[in-house]
Amino acid sequence: MLIKGKVLKILEENKGKNISGEEIAKKLNISRTSIWKAINALRSEGYTINAVTNKGYSLATNTDFISKEGISLYLNNEYSKIDIYTYKLVSSTNDVAKTLALNGAKHGTVTISEEQSVGKGRLGRVFYSPANTGIYMSIILRPNLTAMDSVLITTSASVAICNAIQKVTGIECQIKWINDIYLNNKKVGGILTEASTNFESGTIDYLILGIGLNFNKPKESFPKELETIASSLFSNNNGNINRNILCAEIVNNILSMIPQIKSYDFISEYKKRSIILNNEIVYISAGVSSIGKAIDINNDGSLVVKHDDGSIKVLNSGEVTIRRLN
Repeated sequence: MLIKGKVLKILEENKGKNISGEEIAKKLNISRTSIWKAINALRSEGYTINAVTNKGYSLATNTDFISKEGISLYLNNEYSKIDIYTYKLVSSTNDVAKTLALNGAKHGTVTISEEQSVGKGRLGRVFYSPANTGIYMSIILRPNLTAMDSVLITTSASVAICNAIQKVTGIECQIKWINDIYLNNKKVGGILTEASTNFESGTIDYLILGIGLNFNKPKESFPKELETIASSLFSNNNGNINRNILCAEIVNNILSMIPQIKSYDFISEYKKRSIILNNEIVYISAGVSSIGKAIDINNDGSLVVKHDDGSIKVLNSGEVTIRRLN
């Protein structure tokens, strides 16, 4: 870790408290001049670091930049050594993660950026990803699962993210089948999985779990086409909730859920948070639009729809698009 990163870790650990340059220098076994240079470099990146004579430096409590150091502080012990790559701007964190995965990146590796120029959504859509107002993150997973089981990762991750949001912020989100996070009937986040499969064994070589979450995007900042359908966890401010804490809790939840995924314990929570279950829906499959009632969600994540004529249709994720009639 570079000196700047080491200094930031100490400041994050003591956020809001003064710590002297001498104490930091002793901890890191480097010169006071190196500390001063690191502090200035962090300030140039936007960190608010206060300096008080004879008291030292303190990182402002309202500082909310996502960093490896900030996330690592809140990871469970068993995940404290995972690789985390942070960026200011990327095309897509999934693209970055895919390159890392192809080069052998380990299970649990995280890529996260303050901004995406071409954030990826489902069915080729773009996920609106402006700077400093969201969580744009991808996790490289190497689960012992088959390609047929990959949908379980999407459904379980939806639950993991909602649980993390509720624990950290107190906000209770819902899930729109199969991969959208909703709050007050508006989309605040989504999940995109991209997998590479071993064709001989049918097992997943690696899977990229992409997460896009609107954290504190101002309502007026959304493009016109999204104003009525998208929202954020917070509006204009974050209620002093640190994004690093939420990122870490999401990672904790997802990595702890993966080994237990075939127990299907998450399905009951998925159903509780569903905004379409027991509702009339319109769904489009293979270009054909149909109307029915969502009556169940199977253990494999598929949606069971009943039509007016009594016929049953089981929808898998694939290229299916749905919306509630009301």
